[in-house]
Amino acid sequence: MHELSIALNIIELAEEELARHGELRVTAVHLRLGSLAGVVKEALLCSYEVAREGTPLAGSELVIEEVPGMIYCPTCNARRPVLSSEWFSCPECGGLASEILSGKELELVSLEVTQ
Repeated sequence: MHELSIALNIIELAEEELARHGELRVTAVHLRLGSLAGVVKEALLCSYEVAREGTPLAGSELVIEEVPGMIYCPTCNARRPVLSSEWFSCPECGGLASEILSGKELELVSLEVTQ
């Protein structure tokens, strides 16, 4: 389960940011997670709950913004949603995608803090 290592990295990044800003308490960590990132949201949430204990982030919440997969279809000259993570073809014309526009994100966006 690589979600635990991801959760530990999130904690580490947040702790580094806290060290730069002094005595703050993290109440929430905001993350963008793409549907094509290969991360199971529920497993990450559970892993975060375990990883945060005994750290300055104990009691904080992991808030995940889900980002849908989007491709660019050169045949249609349009953005299209990815219907399957295995096939990157246009749901309208069946043409192969030339570019993945979104859905691979795994980004720490912000920290909510109090003093």
